[in-house]
Amino acid sequence: MVVFSAKMPNNNMAQLPPSKDIETKAVLKKCIEARTALAELKAAGDLIPNQTVLINIIPLLEAKDSSEIENIVTTTDKLFQYAFNESSAMDSSTKEALRYC
Repeated sequence: MVVFSAKMPNNNMAQLPPSKDIETKAVLKKCIEARTALAELKAAGDLIPNQTVLINIIPLLEAKDSSEIENIVTTTDKLFQYAFNESSAMDSSTKEALRYC
């Protein structure tokens, strides 16, 4: 077990590149599987007309989860409904959750 010390650089971490060959059959087979999975993900992403929507919802979902910790509960539907269209019809829980964004 390596004990952390702020005075010791890298704390005996392995140096890069590795001294031994890591291109084993097992690693290369996993690379093929990973490449296939990434290609499938890219193909699925290409079906979405506006992929920025995927990135833009992350702060909303984080705000919803963070507000639940403080017992401010709202639904994902309400957050999406009012996120870019503030309205006086918005309930107080949704309004508070949107402040986390």
